[in-house]
Amino acid sequence: MDEAPADEAAMGDGKEDPILLADIGGTNARFALGRPDGEISQAAVLPGADHQRLADAAKFYLNGLDGTARPTPRPRRAAIAVASPVTGDRVSLTNRAWSFSTGDLRRELGLDELRVINDFAAAALAVPRLAPSDLFQVGGGAPRAEYPIAVIGPGTGLGVSALIHTKSGWMPLATEGGHVTQAAANDREAAVIARLRQIHGHVSAERVISGPGLVNLYQSLCQIDALAADAALGPAEIVSRAMVRSDPVCGEAVDMFQAMLGTAASNAALNLDARGGVYIAGGIVPRLGQAFAASPFRRRFEDKGRYAEYLAAIPTYVITRKMPAFLGLLAMMEDEREFPELTPESDDRPPRRKPLGA
Repeated sequence: MDEAPADEAAMGDGKEDPILLADIGGTNARFALGRPDGEISQAAVLPGADHQRLADAAKFYLNGLDGTARPTPRPRRAAIAVASPVTGDRVSLTNRAWSFSTGDLRRELGLDELRVINDFAAAALAVPRLAPSDLFQVGGGAPRAEYPIAVIGPGTGLGVSALIHTKSGWMPLATEGGHVTQAAANDREAAVIARLRQIHGHVSAERVISGPGLVNLYQSLCQIDALAADAALGPAEIVSRAMVRSDPVCGEAVDMFQAMLGTAASNAALNLDARGGVYIAGGIVPRLGQAFAASPFRRRFEDKGRYAEYLAAIPTYVITRKMPAFLGLLAMMEDEREFPELTPESDDRPPRRKPLGA
């Protein structure tokens, strides 16, 4: 049997060391520490605009927001979820001007192991670990065991992913489903999409089902109705005005947003045969609270003609747990399988350690 190098033996196997977890979106970079027992601690949210590079944000977190060293010992392993496709060593975020080499980032942060995965694939891996208190159900019946699970969520962009059950357990399926062509379900939506097509050419689901999408809906409705749009309104203010019913155009924009999300979610359910349930993540829908249950979302979800009965049985859930991707990242680090959507590093990386609990 080959002996471990002296320097590695002296350092131990690293299984008890904290794992650096990062969920990198278009607006914020979220960091935390994970432990082998499943504990997630010291979470922090850093505005992406405050840092030139992902490496800079990670170092800022590791050095501590108060300038003291954090943590001790430093993580030797890391798992990062990114809001972008993961197709090779070079990763470029879709909605932020950050690009990095996985190999270079591992070396710069002094890591033995770094795994990178699509952010919604990480959210999908979190689903089996969610507690009932992390969810609230909006319509449908009971989930079917071992059937595919769909995950969709609007935030700065629109993420879509799935879990497929295999003989070796749940396998995440990373997709770019947020960039499919958005279809209209009625004349009003058709008018909005026609207006956006004049601006963008292709109108993807993300153009209307996201934070920026909410702004697109509001501004389009104002233009269609020959009303003066408030150019300063962002997604949060549009939702606030809709919730207190102080602005009818904001109210219509939020209703249309929720209805279009219902269209996208039911399309995902049909494409995947997601009788295991459809889970809604992201930063927007959880803020709508119980009002989402009374929104047009579920009616639109089931409005699929001959497949209305099929869809009526599929449960939809809102994930209310904050930063669920961290659960999925920990699950990935404990799994000995190499998921196909992980970033391949350069060939000089050290051999991958055995997973936690192996």
